[in-house]
Amino acid sequence: MPPARTLLAATDFSAPARHALERAAQLAQMHPDAQLTLAHVVSASALDKLRRLLPGDVGVLEAELLAQAEKNLTELATSLASRYDGHIDTELIQGSALVALAELADARQTDLLVMGARGAHFVRELLLGSTTERLLRRSRRPLLAVKQRPHAPYRRILAPVDFSAHAAVAVDTAHSWLPDADIVLLHAFEVELESTFRFAGIADERIHEYRIHARDAAMAEMDAFVATLKVPSDRLARQFVHGPPTLRIVEHEQTMDADLIVMGKHGQSVMEELLLGSVTKHILAHSSSDVLVVGNPV
Repeated sequence: MPPARTLLAATDFSAPARHALERAAQLAQMHPDAQLTLAHVVSASALDKLRRLLPGDVGVLEAELLAQAEKNLTELATSLASRYDGHIDTELIQGSALVALAELADARQTDLLVMGARGAHFVRELLLGSTTERLLRRSRRPLLAVKQRPHAPYRRILAPVDFSAHAAVAVDTAHSWLPDADIVLLHAFEVELESTFRFAGIADERIHEYRIHARDAAMAEMDAFVATLKVPSDRLARQFVHGPPTLRIVEHEQTMDADLIVMGKHGQSVMEELLLGSVTKHILAHSSSDVLVVGNPV
């Protein structure tokens, strides 16, 4: 028997985080063996500032703050458990949100991290990058960034693919959590050096021929890619579009009214292995739907 699935949903008690908790509870309900934990991190740096400002009275105030956080977390878990018919654990941690959540996810061998795409400090996150994005850079665990209030299970999944191993793992992971959802595999192709050809005065008809060749090559690669997936063929559709992925993915999301985008953490580029993939980062920032980001198997 395979081990029980584990989900870790982080909350800062903001509205976006509440949506993420709802989605995590919904996913856990779909898998009877799933174990869901709600986690809240009390900032260690904030507590240190408090100790410096109020050295004489800080002990009582600190205890009150921690007790209130524990109470809020327990109430959230109790409410979700009553509505989604399952037991939900809680974990209150002191430390850096980024480090604490990554370490907790690894310690529990978490199968899925769930977070709001934005937290309580929206303006600061625009300047420094959200905790969600920074956690993606640090952790190898699949992470679901929730943007929308969940009304129903995910049914229409958009999966941009570059035929890399990362993309295959992402699609298979999405299907394992959402076996009843339909998945559209989208590949955005471009003609290498097309702008150079135009600058050189090559006729549009010739460039169009190059595009046809590029599309034919992409279709052959898609066939080989699909053969590696663990998803039934009746759950898959294929789309090919010409243009830059960052633009075409968001356009297609709106066209098909996707409720989830699933992506590999990195693409084919070696440089992207050093960073969060540029296309993935763009989609996290500009898409309307929730985004599931998956790295290599852990």
